[in-house]
Amino acid sequence: METPREITVLQAAIILISTIIGVGVLALPRIAVLSGDTGAPLVTLLGILLAFFGLVMITLLGMRFPNQSLIRYSEVILGKPMARFGSIVIIAFFAVLTALASREFGEVVITSVLRRTPLEITVIVMLLLAAITTRNDITTFAYIHHFYSPIILAPVILIVILSLKNAEVIRLLPIWGNEPNGMFIGVLTVAALFQGFFILTMIIPSMRRPDRAMTASIWGMTIAGGLYLIIVIASLAVFGAEEVKLLLWPTLELAKTTSLPANILERLDAAFLAVWVTAVFTTLFSSYFLMIHATTELFQLRNHRMFSLFFLPFVFIIAMVPDNVLQMYELIEIVGRFGLLITVVYPTILWVVALIRKKRGKNHATRTNR
Repeated sequence: METPREITVLQAAIILISTIIGVGVLALPRIAVLSGDTGAPLVTLLGILLAFFGLVMITLLGMRFPNQSLIRYSEVILGKPMARFGSIVIIAFFAVLTALASREFGEVVITSVLRRTPLEITVIVMLLLAAITTRNDITTFAYIHHFYSPIILAPVILIVILSLKNAEVIRLLPIWGNEPNGMFIGVLTVAALFQGFFILTMIIPSMRRPDRAMTASIWGMTIAGGLYLIIVIASLAVFGAEEVKLLLWPTLELAKTTSLPANILERLDAAFLAVWVTAVFTTLFSSYFLMIHATTELFQLRNHRMFSLFFLPFVFIIAMVPDNVLQMYELIEIVGRFGLLITVVYPTILWVVALIRKKRGKNHATRTNR
């Protein structure tokens, strides 16, 4: 049965944006500053470019095989045994990624808002919400992202702009950083925060114009990456490198120091957390959706709904593995950097092999994008 082509270029770009902007936005400035000191913006920019390279590979593959997801066309390129092993690794990776994102969400909530609420409750509620929502089809998936994207983008941009009144440019110098020795690891860690772009592998087969997928990729990464870069610059310019290193969630502290004109709201951290919860939901929604749809493709089933609740207990157990916040972030960094082999290196290998073997999917009759 042919996948209905209902996703527009705009919707594909919005899905990328709302998927990438998620739980990692709170800790990003600290991650970048710890590795690059005042060179944190440069570290962030290089991480964005690395992630964009992986996104370009995914997009080129999707345009080459417009009717299939990566799970299916990898079997055409590599053969079934190797491709299925790669697909299992992808599913396992995004299960772990979903679990760690939900755990990070839980830690922030019980630390900042619901201090008497057990960690397990906050994690299971968010995972359950994502699992139930993934039972919808791809069109509803796109509409949900489309609905929430303005709620995520507008307040965050406003908070960052207002925070710049407390900024000092001198805190951004030198742009190379005082201790640039850890910049390479920092670039990998920052790039790992963008791995939600892998959702595009499931989106392209449902696009009305898969031949314009690159346009969606460029806009999606430009907006999401630009917002991340501005957040790092604002945090560094307001607090300074040494202060950012001491803050667990610098972006949240940035919201606390920001107020609306005429003191309508003296602190914006409560409003920011509300927006952040929405951003976490859309990120978890995408990673969970990718996980169950990849499983459905792997077993060549028609209905993905049976997997929505099946994975829930496993993801929850993985989320509870870290003993504390510090161990959780150590695990996130390790898993994230390993994930680049899956989200950047693996698609690159597929693309090169597809070129060498001259493998290509069937083109479809494109329709006018309304």
